[in-house]
Amino acid sequence: MNANTKDLRNVVLLGHSGSGKTTLAETMLYEGGAIRRRGTVEGHNMVSDDTDIEHERENTIFSHQMFVNWRNNKINILDTPGFDDFVGEVVAPLKVSDTALIVLNAANGVEVGTELVWEYIERYQTPAMFVINQMDHPKADFEKTLEQARERFGPKLIPIQIPLNSGAHFNQILDALRMVVYEFPPEGGKPVKKAIPESEMPRAREMHNTLVEIAAENEEGLMEKYFEAGTLSEKELAAGLTIALAHQQFFPLFAASGIKDMGSGRIMGFIDDIAPSPFDRPKRVLVDGSEIAYNPQDKTTLFIYKTAYEPQVGMVTYFKVITGTVKPGDELVNADNGDTERISQLYVSEGKDRIAVEKLEAGDLGVTVKLKSAHTNNTLNTKGTERKIRPMIFPESRIRKAISTDSAADMEKLVAALHRIEEEDPTLHVEQSAELKQTILHGQGQLHLDLVKQRIEKEFGIKMYFTDPKISYRETITGKASADYRHKKQSGGAGQFGEIHMIVENFSEEMPEPQGLNIRHKEIEDLPWGGKLAFYWCIVGGAIDSRYIGAIKKGIMQQMSEGPLTGSRCQNIRVAVYDGKMHSVDSNDISFQLAASGAFREAFQNAKPQLLEPVYHVEILCPDEYTGDVMGDLQSRRAMISGMDTEGHYQKIIAEIPLAEMHDYGSTLRSVTGGKAKFTMKFSDYQLVPPNVQQELVKKHSVLQEA
Repeated sequence: MNANTKDLRNVVLLGHSGSGKTTLAETMLYEGGAIRRRGTVEGHNMVSDDTDIEHERENTIFSHQMFVNWRNNKINILDTPGFDDFVGEVVAPLKVSDTALIVLNAANGVEVGTELVWEYIERYQTPAMFVINQMDHPKADFEKTLEQARERFGPKLIPIQIPLNSGAHFNQILDALRMVVYEFPPEGGKPVKKAIPESEMPRAREMHNTLVEIAAENEEGLMEKYFEAGTLSEKELAAGLTIALAHQQFFPLFAASGIKDMGSGRIMGFIDDIAPSPFDRPKRVLVDGSEIAYNPQDKTTLFIYKTAYEPQVGMVTYFKVITGTVKPGDELVNADNGDTERISQLYVSEGKDRIAVEKLEAGDLGVTVKLKSAHTNNTLNTKGTERKIRPMIFPESRIRKAISTDSAADMEKLVAALHRIEEEDPTLHVEQSAELKQTILHGQGQLHLDLVKQRIEKEFGIKMYFTDPKISYRETITGKASADYRHKKQSGGAGQFGEIHMIVENFSEEMPEPQGLNIRHKEIEDLPWGGKLAFYWCIVGGAIDSRYIGAIKKGIMQQMSEGPLTGSRCQNIRVAVYDGKMHSVDSNDISFQLAASGAFREAFQNAKPQLLEPVYHVEILCPDEYTGDVMGDLQSRRAMISGMDTEGHYQKIIAEIPLAEMHDYGSTLRSVTGGKAKFTMKFSDYQLVPPNVQQELVKKHSVLQEA
């Protein structure tokens, strides 16, 4: 369970949903002797997928940490979900892995979920291996999948194996590294080694020569030895191939059937012999730009990549030891908040089971419990050591829903429960919007939010409802208008009096100063919700005392925070107060505040008011055969198509879409493409609402106001 840094292999399984990652992980544990019998997804008895929700859905939803001892090495295995709704559970394990094992479905080829993870492999510069799995599927097509993979991932993808037969009768794999054929019994397991058929020898030699060339680039004398001997063993090639893999110079590809246990043992052997240990990886760059290597002799630094809550335990913390050695009882300082944390208990994880250990060295993955204030993305250091690992960057949300409950008391409990789940899931965001007067849940897709709802109702017993959230519209003006407004109130005692003359117009940084006015004072203010207010004080002759400037600005801001058209916030407006009247007794702050509000409202409505809506930059990746359907749906959403491109064998559609049209987009895209597309969205800017849409929104607001 404990291993030296050079004897560690940290492998993350990645791939589209249905590629067979969890079954392959189970088979790898079985091959290594970590388990005596293999479980199944349907049997709900696998080491990975150990939660009730995963059993119910029969899909991986959370990442799972496992390990197996293989010969003299310890292989940590991280299984991840394939749905891009759960991308947070992919990003985090990939951050702490030293090799990615990308699983492709032999029947479906390179799918969109694989496209998603490749972005993060490139970001983290993670060494990658590929396995074309499910070679026993009746529609398995190794050559087509290999061609797609090379087209998408480039010429560095090098097959080490090819199947000699595929489909229901799959049982033979040609291995060009060891120059042998593995023939498996019908039930899978240990193969028999056979000679390569003469018909396959030319391709086998070509594949082997390619591997020799890759290894020889990093290991001096190999090529000369190869020419002398005519061949090289895997052991002789190992050092050069390890360097090449560790530095992403090549991506080896294998063939297998995880469910039949054919080829998984060979993959494990390659991981053991060739895959880089943490010691072989390049130095890690810290936030401050400095570098550190995985060194067990250095002072201790841990990086927390995941936290999860368990009812009987509390918060469970998953981490990677970056440098040094960690033991129970160690006290480490959180580089993010300065708090001291005591590692009271130290474990390694085998799915849901935790096994206590006495120490973990640099490069290893571990688990602890009951830390006080440590969170995902935090770095813990030995006291006196100042290091901070670069944090993971998670994708922005792609869906938002307003949430509600049956009562105010339940709502308070719901928000507390959501914040706890938010602590576990960095791709989930809970927003309590004062502007919209709604609590809004932001996530990666409808499946993501549905899972959160299921957890809330099962684990916390709170009924939770989703509704479409309101839109944060903005109001502005496109013209220029003036207003004279008098506020006068007399009801016994001191009265209220204030009169203001003002001009309002649309504001931009480049516009000239107002003409014909005596500018005494001006302020260009950045509004809290975006945009600007330009306030000009142009009073001459003491018509209004300057002590009322603050009250007048406050009245304008109050009206701008709840605009005349739809009650939305106003922005990018210039206001010039140029005349008015005051009363020596009845004028006061509240009088001019109300007068300013009334004058602004009147002038605004006469200055060609215009509603603005938030527009998002959206990129959709979909197979070519679905492009027409996707484009048709986009047109129904008032989308402006700004470009098209190709990415691998996918079409990339780039569009600007109003947020008001995006509320069900993820579900629609999944339905239109059969789950074979993905999209990202990011706020772009505010743009003018079409006249017919504005008219409808203003009318709707008026009805609500009257009600």
